[in-house]
Amino acid sequence: MQRAAPVCLNGRALRFINKVVNVTYQALYRKYRPRTFDDVWGQEHITETLKRQVEAGRTSHAYLFVGTRGTGKTTCAKLLARAVNCESPVGGSPCGSCPACLGIEAGTIMDVVEIDAASNNGVDNIRALRDEAVFSPATVKKRVYIVDEVHMLSVSAFNALLKILEEPPEHLMFILATTELRKVPATIVSRCQRFNFRRLDAEVISKRLKYVAAEEGLNLTSGAADILARLADGGMRDALSLLDQCSGRAIIDEQCVLDATGAAGAARTVELLEAVSAHNGAAALSAFDALWRDGKDPAGVLGDLMSLMRDILLLSVAPKGGGTLLTGVYTDETLSRFSRRFTGQELLRSMNVCQSAISALRDSPSARTTAELCLLSLCDASLSSDAESFSARLSRVEAGLAELRAGGIAPGPAAPEAAHSDKAADEAPPSEPAADAPAPVEDDGPPPWDDDDAPPADGVYAPPSPEPERRAEPVSAAPEAAPAEPVSAGPLPGGDEGFWERFLDAVTRVNMPLGYTRLLRGSAAEGELCGDTAYIRLSEGVLYNALSSGENLNKVRAAASAAAGREIRVSVEMLSDGMKRSLDELRRFKDTVRFIGKDGN
Repeated sequence: MQRAAPVCLNGRALRFINKVVNVTYQALYRKYRPRTFDDVWGQEHITETLKRQVEAGRTSHAYLFVGTRGTGKTTCAKLLARAVNCESPVGGSPCGSCPACLGIEAGTIMDVVEIDAASNNGVDNIRALRDEAVFSPATVKKRVYIVDEVHMLSVSAFNALLKILEEPPEHLMFILATTELRKVPATIVSRCQRFNFRRLDAEVISKRLKYVAAEEGLNLTSGAADILARLADGGMRDALSLLDQCSGRAIIDEQCVLDATGAAGAARTVELLEAVSAHNGAAALSAFDALWRDGKDPAGVLGDLMSLMRDILLLSVAPKGGGTLLTGVYTDETLSRFSRRFTGQELLRSMNVCQSAISALRDSPSARTTAELCLLSLCDASLSSDAESFSARLSRVEAGLAELRAGGIAPGPAAPEAAHSDKAADEAPPSEPAADAPAPVEDDGPPPWDDDDAPPADGVYAPPSPEPERRAEPVSAAPEAAPAEPVSAGPLPGGDEGFWERFLDAVTRVNMPLGYTRLLRGSAAEGELCGDTAYIRLSEGVLYNALSSGENLNKVRAAASAAAGREIRVSVEMLSDGMKRSLDELRRFKDTVRFIGKDGN
């Protein structure tokens, strides 16, 4: 078998092969790092000033760059270091071709030093820097120190740095960068020119992503670029890193971005909020389960949900001027539809619940359980007993009443109430009830009675009395004259004047919900004791529905008996006939009823 003749390669061919073999992939945010001030996107208010200073030769000895991550602080610091040492700057920007520019970019010039304060934050590091800074540069015009994350320096290190910032040599320049200005001492800030780097707009980031994708031959859709720009949260470096993460796909579309980043997506976030607005806990948990199985991050899901509610709130509060503050992810039709389903109090309460859950996810042993509890709390505000949840439920009732008034149903004046008794009710001739008269409230008192102790016809519960005969009360017929004005809160004439105050004190001892107690003490209720019957008259629909039946009515009866010093009857009535009609209309709204109380009454 004849061997193949060896191939002889010259030096040029060997260098080419070695270059091809040793080529390594470079991250997009490093590959497309700006090389001139004109390449920096979205920070023109800073780059234009720095270019003019370099061009005029009026640069400062110390700069402080402040801004969030990925906004260009370190990039501009390196560009400034190259520009002040460039042999032939072009319009204030480094030329990029002289030995100084090439050496600084390659990191071979020792007079330009970049220090990470997070790992070199001791006083000894700053003292060594201070001792070296007094020497003149060897190959360039200025010795430049770039201190990144300067807020990580210790107090002693800041004190050591302060001295050289006060009296720096002419050849020395400091460029400090930080993301937390509040941790930098005021004595350091006052000796620097401070430049605030702002978050980049989503449109600017989207345009840059499309440019990089075209240069790299990536098939990036416009919708995917917009989602990446929104997820970057104003940072260009984060946006390029996310694009790099999705670059393995043949087509980078919206679904590809959602799968790669774990975001929920606008459509599925809207579906989740649909379930919350319908108070359907089962549907909300089912939608979250689908997102969980797809690998979505619970914090990201709740964050997207909170972002949607933020847009709805902004559109509700400022329908004209708030459009520029929206994220632009959701359509105006979607936001308008949801704005009619939520009140401002409900949106604020829901956003606070989501924010608390996101904070709790960091230390939670079960992220899924924490997120599910958050969704259930959003679907049912009655599961929370805090004042904010109660305020949100009241806002729903007020919104329903406002809709009724807008439809032509307004509360009317109160009609005089008629006193009742068991004997008078039995002896009174039958008559047709008035159209506007409120229906008597039936008290679901203790267990069933015997036939002899049947409840009276007016539905007011009276405990068994050992007296053989019951005292009759005079019956006063309801006059047909013009209705009287509503009576102000407090005891009514002819009754026990001290009963109402004793009743309010007793309410606080029967574990009545705090919100109801406050309304009773306000102008929403009044009461009197006449004989063996306590009449509690309410002008707020939420109180009427909450106290007219169930466990709360038993608490009202107990408080009234304690105030009277004996077992008495309790009659809960509406103060205004017009308000009673409004409540009847309000009960037709299914989503309103569940906010009134846990038992749906």
